Amino acid sequence: MQKSSRCHRVRGFTLIELMIAIVIISILAVVAYPAYQDQVRRARRGDGKATLLDVAQRLERCYTRFGRYDDANCNVALPLSSAEGFYTVSAVGAITSAAFTLAATPQNVQVGDTRCGVLRLTSTGQQGSQDQDDDANDCW
Repeated sequence: MQKSSRCHRVRGFTLIELMIAIVIISILAVVAYPAYQDQVRRARRGDGKATLLDVAQRLERCYTRFGRYDDANCNVALPLSSAEGFYTVSAVGAITSAAFTLAATPQNVQVGDTRCGVLRLTSTGQQGSQDQDDDANDCW
């Protein structure tokens, strides 16, 4: 019996196959990264919305207790930074005895949120975005 000595050639990836894989990964990254950034911005809006609702709730408690939003005994100091620092909440105009309008202005990395910009909340519960004429559900 004679043994045949065949050499089995072990194949790896060719340069073309590797370049095709890199191109496919690059295309996926170009499509996925902006979508990821948009989701991160939308998640950060929760920080501004939560702070707006908290300040509005404190003003409503003040109104319930003293009969006005601008009573001197109310402990609502504005402007106020949000818990995570992505927004600064302030009053738009003056807080009157019967009404208020609050705005959450994006800060730091959230400044890039050009879709909604400044979030708005009024004493009547109207929610929206001060920078855009859009449906409140897009930003809230």
